[in-house]
Order: sequence, then structure tokens, then C-alpha cells
Amino acid sequence: MRNKYEIVLQYIKDLSLEISNAKSFLYSREHITKYVLGINITTDTLKNDMVEVITKLTHKDPNDKIKNSYFEISYSTVIKINDKNVKKTDLEKLLLCDLQKEVYPKIEKIFINLMKDAGFPELKLDKKVDFDQLYQQRLN
Repeated sequence: MRNKYEIVLQYIKDLSLEISNAKSFLYSREHITKYVLGINITTDTLKNDMVEVITKLTHKDPNDKIKNSYFEISYSTVIKINDKNVKKTDLEKLLLCDLQKEVYPKIEKIFINLMKDAGFPELKLDKKVDFDQLYQQRLN
């Protein structure tokens, strides 16, 4: 499907790292392995057959009863659709699956480096994201 689109530009749209105080930081370092990674993908149609795809990653404490550390990145990828006759279902798969498999490794690397530089050197996102599986779940 790569020939059906081309990446025009990529950039970090928003980046947030929130650690309210030293107590929260210490708690977060101790419990970071229990934090949950969330992924949300949104799109915005632009002119000239272009689409902006925002891939948003969040890493946060699922209990979130108190203000602990919170990490978020919104990464924008603008693509130009080369295939003028692409079906809506194919376009959906292209944006939510195919494109994500191409850009996600870069987004994940930026995100992990940010968290390591923020004081979480032991962090690893062990679970690989299967965009094909997520896409199929969305259809069912």
C-alpha cells in the first residue's frame, strides 16, 4: 500500500511530561512497570488529497487516584494520497494500520528517549503494538 500514499511531513505536535513533585516521581519510578500505554489515532482531511494523521501515545498509571507522573506525545504525519480511487475501507486501513506500522517505531523511540531523559532509565515498552490486530478488533 506504500505506493498509494507518500509522507509529506512529520513533526511532534504536542509533548507533555508531568511530574508534580519528588514524591510523585519516586512513586512513579517504583511503579512505572504498572503504567499502561494508550494509543489514539485521529485524522484531519486537508486540501490537495492530503490527510493529517495524529498518533497520540499516553503512558499513565491506570489507578491514577493521586497525581502521578503522566507522559504523552501527539505526533503528526501528513500524507498525500496518490491513489484517487482508493475505497473508504482501504483508506481507513492505510491510515490506521499501514501508515502506523511505518511511523510508530520512530514515535516509540522519541517517546522512550523522552521518558528516559526525564529520569526513568529502566523503562521499556516490551509489548509490541500489532496494528493489524487492532484494526481487525475495530472492525468486529
